[in-house]
Amino acid sequence: MAVVPTMFKYSPSEVPIFEGEHYDYWSSEMMDFFISHDLWDVIEKDYPEPPVDGDSTRWTAAQEKLYKENQKKDATALRYIKQGVSKSIYPRIFNKRKAKDAWEVLQKEFRGNDKVISIKLQSLWRDFDNLQMKESENIRDFFSRVSEIVNQIQCLGDNIQEKKVVEKILRCLPPKFDHCVAAIEESKDLGKMSTHELMSSLQAHEQRINRTSANSLEQAFQSNLSFSEKKRSYYNSKKDLFQKQNQN
Repeated sequence: MAVVPTMFKYSPSEVPIFEGEHYDYWSSEMMDFFISHDLWDVIEKDYPEPPVDGDSTRWTAAQEKLYKENQKKDATALRYIKQGVSKSIYPRIFNKRKAKDAWEVLQKEFRGNDKVISIKLQSLWRDFDNLQMKESENIRDFFSRVSEIVNQIQCLGDNIQEKKVVEKILRCLPPKFDHCVAAIEESKDLGKMSTHELMSSLQAHEQRINRTSANSLEQAFQSNLSFSEKKRSYYNSKKDLFQKQNQN
């Protein structure tokens, strides 16, 4: 599916700035950003801390070196998180000293707890099950609606196989696509078909439908025009005949 449309302002470090809306999209972009900078591990899980009792015998030089590396990565990740929120959001995390802690504060407030996430997912799956393309809708707009729902489901942690999305789309198209759907189901392996490939096939069929409709309208217009001309010609001939009879 299409990934996430650009909907954020960005800091000079190319960090998307969260302003209180679309948290799921923002967190997805931030995750990609952290992974690309090799920082996600310090957010996803804690790293070992030095012994609190100061007993150096239980803390090797290699562990100390790794700790300092993780500490540096943690500070960098925390800086990016703080750059990635607006002034109104910043006070919630300004006193956090670890990236993981700051990340979890934002996650709990804007993504919700397990119960809230479960309710959101139930609503999204219901929207997915009830999907139906409108007669007035074009393929591109319909696929945008599908992508919006699928992206949100995935952002909240549920997996949805592309095959399931492809099959769902084929089931909820209007009757004018019936022949195209039948041809796709007979000639394609739906388990290997991507949504992008499906959209291209359906758009090609849609263009043929639009051309046929345009030609039909043009033919109807020409037919009406021809009928009007014949009618006008008939009345003109009648008029000429009447005038000739009067002259005689």
